[in-house]
Amino acid sequence: MSTPASEIADLDQPPASVSLMQAFWFWLKLGFISFGGPAGQIAIMHEELVERRRWISEKRFLHALNYCMLLPGPEAQQLATYLGWLMHRTWGGIVAGALFVLPSLFILVLLSWVYIAFGDVPVVAGIFYGIKPAVTAIVLHAAHRIGSRALKNNWMWAIAAASFVAIFAMNVPFPIIVATAAIIGLVGGKLFPAKFNGSGGHASAQKSYGAALIDDNTPTPEHARFSKIHLAKVLVTGALLWLVPMGLLTASLGWQNTFTQMGWFFTKAALLTFGGAYAVLPYVYQGAVGHYGWLTPTQMIDGLALGETTPGPLIMVVAFVGFVGAYVQAAFGPEHAFVAGALAAALVTWFTFLPSFLFILAGGPLVESTHDDLKFTAPLVAITAAVVGVVVNLSVFFAYHVWWPSGFSGRFDWIAVSISALTLIALFGFKRSIMQVLGAAALMGACLSLFGLL
Repeated sequence: MSTPASEIADLDQPPASVSLMQAFWFWLKLGFISFGGPAGQIAIMHEELVERRRWISEKRFLHALNYCMLLPGPEAQQLATYLGWLMHRTWGGIVAGALFVLPSLFILVLLSWVYIAFGDVPVVAGIFYGIKPAVTAIVLHAAHRIGSRALKNNWMWAIAAASFVAIFAMNVPFPIIVATAAIIGLVGGKLFPAKFNGSGGHASAQKSYGAALIDDNTPTPEHARFSKIHLAKVLVTGALLWLVPMGLLTASLGWQNTFTQMGWFFTKAALLTFGGAYAVLPYVYQGAVGHYGWLTPTQMIDGLALGETTPGPLIMVVAFVGFVGAYVQAAFGPEHAFVAGALAAALVTWFTFLPSFLFILAGGPLVESTHDDLKFTAPLVAITAAVVGVVVNLSVFFAYHVWWPSGFSGRFDWIAVSISALTLIALFGFKRSIMQVLGAAALMGACLSLFGLL
């Protein structure tokens, strides 16, 4: 069927300009529907902003996405921040990025409280029993997804294998693995540029959906042009936004207090999240479970399960870690456990996402001046390959705790293994979404509990 001439004419003209308030309602809606992890969230933004609303062209969208893929932190949230900033200056970026996170924060605080308060109720326990083996399979699926994009040659496979051995067999800290991979990429990019050029990424053939508000040839807005003064303002403001709350926590509670240590720990985590949430989870586990003892291995798995079932970035699992850590330790006394948990969740969210905003507001003007000329990708290509090995280790860690709940000397849980296997079949064979497989796994767990089979 041919396209009516009137529609063709409409596509030749950009849509009407969008106010900040109109954009606010869109970003708020996105915050509540952004399920499916980074891939799903980016797909939603592409469909809404490029295809349907035509706020930005395909080429400009992909250019912003490629920059966000190079950064530590949640790329989908950073992409929303970038697009909001490009359209409506600094406040547009803050609104877009904040609304991408806030709905999931409120939902996770509520779900974390339900988990702590009612986790021993048989049906609730059954739901988590079903979800945990599904999460094990989901993490393995994530490793495959990242690996299919990152492991383009034998060099990348070798880096991934070495990172797995380093963290699994030698318990090398995650930051050291990231730093080593970056050095390998830096050297390899000079000696073997064809092996470290990161080909095969997101930037594929572009398709036109009609004239956009910010089109391929639209001049860079005045606020998006690089300025040393602007860069200095962003860096100083960002430093103050970190130093003031950290200083207040240290002065009022002390450096060793749980809240202060959470702020410091999750600041470091925010700067190490190359490859997304799955990549930083081993680091969070090493610190939150192994070093600080804020929560148990089982609670960590349950937290990831909750993170998978809520909208927003998966890295929001840090809010669960903060809530449980402060709630269980009764930082403000037993009668104020919920307040302590909610405050900790808000604090770790602040310290985790603050760098993401700074990366966009400080780096965006540089990116806008360097279309098709992003540099320094070789170290990040190597880091992404290392991330694959780290995520495989995470799936092994989950499998051990879920399939052998009492350790290798205890019983082997065939029911949990069966749920993991069914989840893998649903993900790989039938291409089901994460929400669908988690819902099915939760239902299976609830039924097993109701029929007394657990």
